[in-house]
Amino acid sequence: MVSCDADASGELAADLAVVERQLRRRPRAVLRVAHRCSCGLPDVLETAPRLEDGTPFPTLYYLTCPRANAAVSRLEASGLMREMTARLAEDSELAAAYRAAHADYLARRDALGALPGNPGAGGMPERVKCLHVLVAHSLAVGPGVNPFGDEALAAIGEWGARGPCVAVSAPDAPTPDAPTSDDPAPDDAAPGEPAGGDERLGGP
Repeated sequence: MVSCDADASGELAADLAVVERQLRRRPRAVLRVAHRCSCGLPDVLETAPRLEDGTPFPTLYYLTCPRANAAVSRLEASGLMREMTARLAEDSELAAAYRAAHADYLARRDALGALPGNPGAGGMPERVKCLHVLVAHSLAVGPGVNPFGDEALAAIGEWGARGPCVAVSAPDAPTPDAPTSDDPAPDDAAPGEPAGGDERLGGP
């Protein structure tokens, strides 16, 4: 009989093989798949607060789908982050909700391991610096937690409607959507790669 742990380990290994094809590199410090696209493939990973060598790794949730990353990068390039940051100074309720989102993010990360200095992510709670982080947070924990992540998700629409972003059955097959004008090669917007104000310094 195969144990539940063995089944879970095998499922994660299969998921990480998909993510490696999405990112075109091996993900690091992965704990679990935090969200799946409507097509069934992983699109958000939860990662450990530290890499295998002990390096602090403050971004808890990473967006892996190249289509979603490309769509979010287009929002960042449009100037939306500046508009969102300006709204924080004008709308006290929005600012309070964003602070609560930051607290939620830190609490979830701290449950896995506290980091020195309690670093934030995505610009929270005072500004919007990386929509990829905020979108990944919203996908991982559900709507109603991160207001700007929710807004960005509503703006980019359903990226899984066209089916899987990478071929699953043939490991050496090319990514179906890469490169095109709408879906750049995954490295162009992969978690950890600078894109449109992305603060991350190395992906999972």
